Amino acid sequence: MRLILMGPPGAGKGTQAARVAARYDVPAISTGDIFRANVAAATPLGISAKAYMDAGEYVPDELTDALVRDRLSQPDCERGFLLDGYPRTTAQVTELDAILSDIGSRLDAVVVLEADQQQLVERLLNRAQVEGRSDDTEDVIRRRLEVYAQETAPLIDLYAARGLTEHVDGIGRVDDITDLINAAVDRRTSALDSDAMTG
Repeated sequence: MRLILMGPPGAGKGTQAARVAARYDVPAISTGDIFRANVAAATPLGISAKAYMDAGEYVPDELTDALVRDRLSQPDCERGFLLDGYPRTTAQVTELDAILSDIGSRLDAVVVLEADQQQLVERLLNRAQVEGRSDDTEDVIRRRLEVYAQETAPLIDLYAARGLTEHVDGIGRVDDITDLINAAVDRRTSALDSDAMTG
């Protein structure tokens, strides 16, 4: 399976990405995790990304695109992958299309986690306290949600027009949300198998 997991900050993408990727035995690729690891290690990429992340802004496309292109070219992505946190802009959609074309691949589904904004703010503030995330102040959280609404939410319509989206409620018990995602992906798998047999 070649999946994208989309949704606003705090919708639980990281937790669900790990579970779904394990079920389908494909790597979960989180641009946020990769950037945070580089920030922690003070690599050149991390130093470049940190200023944007601390302000609640997106890391520039050229940095993110290069990271994703390199990651998807690795051997463990040949059987599939799950992208968490990419693409985030229309320009990144275009770049991802080019990357997939270059490696002879295509997307199977885009799973969209949906959640109420105020619940997300409360969830992220709680996570900041538990995990000690310096980038999760309330102002930064609200800015991240604004940036998501402006830059990333429009991508859902773009992928819906391609017939790729599956919507899942991201608020509730983690296990229940995982079950909903798995059911959505299974529906997509069945449809793909049917198309392959009739095609």
